[in-house]
Amino acid sequence: EPTLQYFSGIWLGVEWDDPQRGKHDGTYEGTQYFKCRHPRGGSFIRPNKANFGVDFLTAVKGRYGLNEKQDAQNGIENTCVFGKKTVEFVGRDSIEKKQSQLHRLVHISVHECTVSHAGQKEEISGTCANIRHIDLSKNLVAYWDTVIDIASQVPNLETLDISGNKMKFPSTSISKSSAFSKLTTLALNQTEITWTEVLLCAPGWPVLEELYLTSNNITVLERPDNVLQTLKLLDLSNNQLLDGSQLHLIGHLPRLEQLILTNNGIPSVHFPDADFGCKTKMFPSLKRLAINDNKISQWSSINELEKLPSLQVLECRNNPLMDTEKNPETLRQLIIAKISQLEVLNKSEIFPDERRGAELDYRKIFGKDWLAAGGHWDPVRNKPSEEFLAAHPRYPSLCLKYGAPEEGELKGQQPLTLKNQLLTLTIKCPDNPEQKPVEKKLPESMTIQRVKGLLYRLLRIPGSELKLSYESSKLKGKEVELDNDLKPLQFYSIENGDSVLVRW
Repeated sequence: EPTLQYFSGIWLGVEWDDPQRGKHDGTYEGTQYFKCRHPRGGSFIRPNKANFGVDFLTAVKGRYGLNEKQDAQNGIENTCVFGKKTVEFVGRDSIEKKQSQLHRLVHISVHECTVSHAGQKEEISGTCANIRHIDLSKNLVAYWDTVIDIASQVPNLETLDISGNKMKFPSTSISKSSAFSKLTTLALNQTEITWTEVLLCAPGWPVLEELYLTSNNITVLERPDNVLQTLKLLDLSNNQLLDGSQLHLIGHLPRLEQLILTNNGIPSVHFPDADFGCKTKMFPSLKRLAINDNKISQWSSINELEKLPSLQVLECRNNPLMDTEKNPETLRQLIIAKISQLEVLNKSEIFPDERRGAELDYRKIFGKDWLAAGGHWDPVRNKPSEEFLAAHPRYPSLCLKYGAPEEGELKGQQPLTLKNQLLTLTIKCPDNPEQKPVEKKLPESMTIQRVKGLLYRLLRIPGSELKLSYESSKLKGKEVELDNDLKPLQFYSIENGDSVLVRW
């Protein structure tokens, strides 16, 4: 509260959430009155221009139309919606009715309601103790202790969103309170919390299952010791981890099923405790992983993901790796072939037919490299080099599954990155007239197997057997069955303008 020279009276120094609104860093004419994180994020304002916020209960009553003082003065009619019921309050009875409604509230949102403090002691527990879900995002809560004050009065609290409040968190371990004894979901996005502060608060979250920590500038992780052991979902999106080995520090959370690491600047992922062909002891329960918008550029990171014992769902869009293949379909097939247990890739289900096609293609495409590196059809002489096995760790298991690639399959094999000639084909569903014809460009070297995989997703067909045939644009009415999954389109002499007929 500086008294500025030449400007009489009291001024407040403020730092704006949006630094564009500020003018300086708390310094005026050479004197620093307060500190700012941003060099131009600060301003001086008069106290009467500042909003110091309201207590939690005042915000609840205002948001849910339950402000009895106002109604008593005005004697107004009012209606209020709880869940799907609309309750009408008329005249004097409204105050008592509204108070009873507060007791029944289970979900409460006071998003952007300028809440800054808990209010008088036990006021919340005496009025609306049955709350189980609170949205307190984008308010004026400045201290984690304020959150504890509110939560300790709500014994059945299960989910809490406190995102968008710039808060001061404890910097030393805190005495354990039972305020969050039933809390299973907690969102702390944009609160400026550090990972160290998360671990200091975590003993107070004994049954927490979902923790959201996006946009907090978290740069380093530490190993959670006897905390967060019940966690099933962790969202660390939009932070600055920048180093994949940071993940080893959270790799031993026993129940973690979902990890979201979008936009963290991560260049690579590796699990050094396991050799290729073996499973890592890290992330034992991890089923779903999102690594979109990172800096992953090497296929070795995809090979490493095969070591995760439970991985089923992967999102990895917008990484430099995605630019290594011109054809997104080829890229998808390579990822599927490299990660054996994957069931969903980039939100699109992998059907058994698509997996089989991807694996057979992979085995064939890298067959020449396998031979050159010391691979052989005779098991006694089959000794591929370490370099080959590091680049293609699943190759031996694919040879076990389907047999080694035959010599005939490898002759004249086009390199994967060569652009194939594209055929423009019309996709029709003769037995499903409501499905309109779709035009699609497909490479002539695409196998029937992969065409089926594409059509499953394109036409959203449930997992049943597809039967494909084609009709030449020159010979109307004559159908040729596409009966061999392993053959490419060019094998059947399909030409531009022909129609592919899909039945299931």
